[in-house]
Amino acid sequence: MARNNAYANERLYGACCQLSQEDFQAERTGFFPSIRETLNHNWEVDRYYLDALKEEGQGLVVFDEPHLETARQLRAAQEKADRDLIVYCDRLIDVDLDRKVAQDRGPNGMLQESIGNTLLHLFQHQVHHRGQVHAMLAGTNVAPPQLDEFFLDFDRHKAALKFF
Repeated sequence: MARNNAYANERLYGACCQLSQEDFQAERTGFFPSIRETLNHNWEVDRYYLDALKEEGQGLVVFDEPHLETARQLRAAQEKADRDLIVYCDRLIDVDLDRKVAQDRGPNGMLQESIGNTLLHLFQHQVHHRGQVHAMLAGTNVAPPQLDEFFLDFDRHKAALKFF
C-alpha cells in the first residue's frame, strides 16, 4: 500500500505539474477549495501520521508549517513523505501492526491507536483526496491520470514497476 500510495501520488503530481499556477490554485468544487489546498492537506496529514507512527513527538505542530504554493514544491515534499512511509512500512513486522502509538488530538489529548489502523486510515485518506484532485483535474486542460493499475499484472502501468 505504501508503494501504491507513492505511485499514485507520482502520477497525480505529474498531471498537476502541467497546470499553470493559476489553474493549480483556482477555486474548484471539492472538500477543499482548490487542487493546491487539497494536495497541501494530504501532505500535512501524511506528515502528522508519519510523526505519530515514528513516535517523533511533533504532533499537531506539523500543521503550523505554511502551505506550499506550487505543484513542484508539493511534489518534492510529497515524494519525501512517500519515501519515508515506504521505509517505515518495510521495517514493520506482523506484531507491530497491533502496537499502539500516541496521536496528539489537541483538546482531546493523546490518544492511542494501532499502527495497523493508522496505516489503513492514512492510505484511505490519501485515496479519498487524490480522487477529489482527480475530479478537479477533469475541469482543466490536463487529463486526469489513470491511478488504479498498480496491483494487477494484467494492467499494471509501466510507471508502477519502479515501486516493486
